[in-house]
Amino acid sequence: MQVYLDHAATTPLRPEARAAWLEASEASGTASTIPGCGQAARRPPEEARERLAAVLDCDPIEVVFTSGGTESVNLALKGLWWSRSTGTDAVVLPDGEHHATLDAIEWLRTSESATVRPVPLTVRGAIDPTAFAARLPGAALATALVANNEVGTINDAAGLAAAALTAAVPLHLDAVAAFGHVPVRFRRWRGDGSSRTGLIALSVSAHKIGGPVGVGALVVSRHARLSPLLHGGGQQRGLRAGTQDVAGASAFAVAADLAEGEREAEARRLSALRDELVRGILSSVPSAQLLGDPSDRIPGNVHVLFPGAMGESLLFLLDQSGIAVSTGSACQAGIPEPSHVVQAMGRTDAEARQVLRLTLGRTSEASDVQAVLAVLPALVERARAASGSRSGAGS
Repeated sequence: MQVYLDHAATTPLRPEARAAWLEASEASGTASTIPGCGQAARRPPEEARERLAAVLDCDPIEVVFTSGGTESVNLALKGLWWSRSTGTDAVVLPDGEHHATLDAIEWLRTSESATVRPVPLTVRGAIDPTAFAARLPGAALATALVANNEVGTINDAAGLAAAALTAAVPLHLDAVAAFGHVPVRFRRWRGDGSSRTGLIALSVSAHKIGGPVGVGALVVSRHARLSPLLHGGGQQRGLRAGTQDVAGASAFAVAADLAEGEREAEARRLSALRDELVRGILSSVPSAQLLGDPSDRIPGNVHVLFPGAMGESLLFLLDQSGIAVSTGSACQAGIPEPSHVVQAMGRTDAEARQVLRLTLGRTSEASDVQAVLAVLPALVERARAASGSRSGAGS
């Protein structure tokens, strides 16, 4: 049986979410039609909207179901850009954001003449709050991760939202990596909610918390100006046209309820397993370095630099040993690239290629940790030999 330590990429579907999906998928009619079967089909997504809103601390009308985190991010960023005030063209973009954000902003830059105001990360992978606030005045919009999807560092979402509100700049928060692991509180972060600036939109995804792949949501403040990506039908406040995925929404809501209900207990359990894994790695591979904030991080995240060992080599060797992990770096057209997050933390290009991300989740057990520790030291040596470096000094 494979040892699965890549929960940050996706986590197994919960049986309860699967059951909810199957039950909802058997209904006839669509949620947008007038006949009785359509009205019956409308109840499940509206109930799902209410359940998800309760977990995210927002109003049900503010929940817009999407096809996943990438669509949610694109809807937020492009929608805020297209509805911006005349004369503003700057986007506040922290270094180390997810590629859904980076690529969407790059599209705005090349196709819509947006200008980018970068915000540096600290050496622990956090968004520098002072620099973030300094970049805000006069910007069209800003975006930020609630927690970094690679190194797991948790940002001060409330502080970033307060800074955006003070500067009167619409803000999108990407909570895809954070949801289910830390409290996500839209209403609390946006303040009184009476403004068209400050926290406007927040992205989440179902498959990161045990829901189905292909379902997500964007929380959009009821006071927001946001242009849609899709037109044709006016569903979901006109922000996301098209027949709603009733089964997906129902399964997402069930997964969100369960994830929130077990969040605190799971955080304690996963933190203990994470700390055991970190101790074992640093003890058996003394040159290894834990990246990210050592304590203020997603409970199951372990992101490690192995000097002299290429991350993709370790990934392959671990996979051959039946252990699934990630390098945590982008891979485009099959060509491994250095981690832009690690580079943004001040590390070299070589170091950004020598990292692994091991992420624990709901199905992880102590035996998984022991399985990794049993093989990792020898595999690090093999990876170093393959790269021509046994010293651990990097290459």
